[in-house]
Amino acid sequence: MSKKRAQYSSEFKAKVALAAIRGEETVPQLASRYGIHPTEINSWKRHLIEQAAELFARSDGAGKDKGSIDDLHRVIGQLT
Repeated sequence: MSKKRAQYSSEFKAKVALAAIRGEETVPQLASRYGIHPTEINSWKRHLIEQAAELFARSDGAGKDKGSIDDLHRVIGQLT
């Protein structure tokens, strides 16, 4: 029988990637502690660094909830 691939939660991936970025432990040390291949940790670390700017990027619709705007338009239509 083949072994089923492990699937890790996004919270776990973020925790391990942040630990790798901090540099308090080396990637091989983190790999042995969590039982993950070092290449996978480096991949998560690279992905976190590349996508970090998007967390703080402002979009045109920042702070607007589409559902609440539609609800307000419906209420305005009922009042008129």
